Amino acid sequence: MSGLRVIPTWRQGRERLQVCLADGRNIAWYDRDAARVSLLSDEREGEVLEALRPFLTGPVTVGPPLVPTPGELARLCLHPDDDLAPNRPGEALLVALDRDTGAAHRLRPDPRRRELAAEQLTGRVLDRLDGAGRHVLHSVPLPGGDRIHHLLIGPGGLFAVHVLPVRRQRVRITDPLVAVGRRAPRPLLERVRSDAARASCALTAEVRPVLALAGPAGVEAAVPPRDVRVLTAEQLPGLVRASGVLKPADVEALHAVARDRTVWTRA
Repeated sequence: MSGLRVIPTWRQGRERLQVCLADGRNIAWYDRDAARVSLLSDEREGEVLEALRPFLTGPVTVGPPLVPTPGELARLCLHPDDDLAPNRPGEALLVALDRDTGAAHRLRPDPRRRELAAEQLTGRVLDRLDGAGRHVLHSVPLPGGDRIHHLLIGPGGLFAVHVLPVRRQRVRITDPLVAVGRRAPRPLLERVRSDAARASCALTAEVRPVLALAGPAGVEAAVPPRDVRVLTAEQLPGLVRASGVLKPADVEALHAVARDRTVWTRA
């Protein structure tokens, strides 16, 4: 028996299996997503692989730990309070509702709960796209109390996604006006464009505007809106099919910048 122990841990939302000596010292770890076993010393490679054998899900690369990329180093230096990556879909609404002690005594349903449900629906769709060279940030704060509901970063570029709750209602679009059901139209597309422009300023990179409709009964648009993509939540995965706009290193670098709350103070 080698006396090595395998202990599951979590790091930045990803499971990692640590291989430890009897005294608790770590000598290796296995990252399933990367299919890599990192060894702090190659002297015990055979023992480490034997300890991990029940957990290996296929061929793996074995070697010393990878040198951190500039993006990874930037994340290590980021204060936890300034890191937007852990934000949940609708994070700002969740915090506001938790702080509103009178919300439970309202005579009418709080409209923020409908907005929250729409952002959570859209967030679940986008979170399934996270990984394999793509990243999603939720509830990105902007100066003045505004926020970008979701920011998608991937090989196809950057997208600022604004969510509109329209459950079982028809949507009519006459750029820049958007009308939901029988409600009066409002110039929502200007807001969507403004959010993307502010994100472009903060990140010094092109960010394209997207209006995500959560649960529409139908959409009418005589002329497609200028430079704004209007999609249902279920159509959002189509955003990641494009490629060739950003290289993998650019995606990682932009994600490292975008997750820093202080960057958005200049938007």
